[in-house]
Amino acid sequence: MRFAANLKWLFTELPFEARFDAAAAAGFEGVEYASPYDHDPVKLDGLLRAAGLKQVLINTPADADACRADGFRDGFERAMEYALVLDAGLVHVRAGARPEGVSQERAYARLITNLAWAADQSSGSGVSLVLEAQNRRDNPGRVLRTQAEAAAIAEALDAGHVGVLLDLYHAQIDEGDLITKVRELQPYTLHYQVADPPGRHEPGTGEIGWPAVFAAIRAGGYEGWIGCEYEPRDRTLDGLGWIEELAG
Repeated sequence: MRFAANLKWLFTELPFEARFDAAAAAGFEGVEYASPYDHDPVKLDGLLRAAGLKQVLINTPADADACRADGFRDGFERAMEYALVLDAGLVHVRAGARPEGVSQERAYARLITNLAWAADQSSGSGVSLVLEAQNRRDNPGRVLRTQAEAAAIAEALDAGHVGVLLDLYHAQIDEGDLITKVRELQPYTLHYQVADPPGRHEPGTGEIGWPAVFAAIRAGGYEGWIGCEYEPRDRTLDGLGWIEELAG
């Protein structure tokens, strides 16, 4: 199983640019982070190359929400520019909260319209797009409410490069039954992220039975990356033993 260090969350005891070498030294071969936009993409590419790392995923910019009528297309084009320079195989298309005064139905329709446009724009680029349903406890008012909704959109678009980012932390909080979720969503899942509720710390610190979940992921033939998007309880390196203990 291939684990990617999320550099927004891990190695935060170091400046951002130093986290690349730290991730490589810890044994990671891939990294992800939500927002590269405060940094020059060519410089980021140089940091990746120097550390021997693969850029796995970036998000669309924070102000490029697929549920809104304005700002999405410009933001998505910017995300694609970064993804191509960084050779990132995945762009997480943000689907945020329902805008004030907009019905759930209208916001959902905008999400589908914007994602269909983005799928057309990115076709043939080598970059795949993923949707993530986030839990409603931490993120109230989200337009994308369930993992099944994310999968249904991917299936309806039938673009070949649009799928689901299955964040197991979010899925456990709102829906549970993770092994069933992994099995049902396997045809649509292009990326996983892990953290353990309730504290969003390392796997093994909370309520999820990780060996069985990882076994289900393996059994489904998944060959992609698993992003480590959690807040370490202490120093990042002190908590990395879970990879061998629970997923090895």
